Amino acid sequence: MLSFFTFAKDLKSIRKALLFSLLLFALGVVFGWIGTEGLEKLLMQQLEGLRTISGTLKESSNPQWSFFVFIFLNNSIKGVVIIFLGALFGILPALFLLINGAVIGYIVHLSALQGQDLFTLIVKGLLPHGIIEIPAIIIACAFGLQFGANVVASMFRRTGRSGTRGEEWTFFMRQTLTASIWIVILLFVAAIIESTITFSLLS
Repeated sequence: MLSFFTFAKDLKSIRKALLFSLLLFALGVVFGWIGTEGLEKLLMQQLEGLRTISGTLKESSNPQWSFFVFIFLNNSIKGVVIIFLGALFGILPALFLLINGAVIGYIVHLSALQGQDLFTLIVKGLLPHGIIEIPAIIIACAFGLQFGANVVASMFRRTGRSGTRGEEWTFFMRQTLTASIWIVILLFVAAIIESTITFSLLS
């Protein structure tokens, strides 16, 4: 049940939700790049919060360990919780994707406007850990969107055999359990990379 092969099969079964998640994330990046005034204020609040936390972690006795613990716990908790928050019609996973995409788009665009080295930002600052972290978050949100779609489908589906419906939900909840475990594993690896390789490259 918890094998990677099972996880891969589960991903194939929600490929429409995966594609939609990828689209929402890409739209978020575009919105962040465009950066309307209202959106800029929201993103700046997000970034200021991250700067405050980053400053506190850098002042700890072991910054790399502090960064690892914070990054892993923050991402893994959000990654798992967002799956089950998808039960609220998939609204929160969709917003989560848009906001996270917007933050990346805004940071890259702002760095370009300030004349900063985009190669350093993207290849050194985002790519090492992002190549694992971003897909993991997109996958988590895809399961959240699928959760919402299943809830909506159950509400409007004609009354049928309760056993069949129960079996479908049992199967999907098994999928979310498998996904949760593998998402945590992927984010664990990403946190190691971000707190070591990325940390060293940007120091």
